Amino acid sequence: DIFTDQLERFMVAEIIREKIMSLTEEEIPYSVAVEVTQWEEKEDMIVINANIYVEKESQKGIIIGKRGAMLKAIGIASREEIEGLLNTKVYIELWVKVKKDWRKKTGTLRELGYR
Repeated sequence: DIFTDQLERFMVAEIIREKIMSLTEEEIPYSVAVEVTQWEEKEDMIVINANIYVEKESQKGIIIGKRGAMLKAIGIASREEIEGLLNTKVYIELWVKVKKDWRKKTGTLRELGYR
């Protein structure tokens, strides 16, 4: 069902975004967006790839953390909550990308589901 898929993708993106906010202690207040780029249902799990968009390189560094520790923590916390939501095992892969001034660009906002 397309509606369910869209709703699940939105909820997954929001869970990841919430984990970013809580784990980075809101050092990145509104400058972060999450886009689920792959959703593949396999026999025993769901594989999810998501892009995390920020506006500056410094924000990217905060999300990745020292030796990737923060990104790993975000991934683990997100996966645990998503598995509870979807009631199945989840493999999640996160990528952090800089999209300069994405909040000011209507096309980008629409792409990411904000308008």
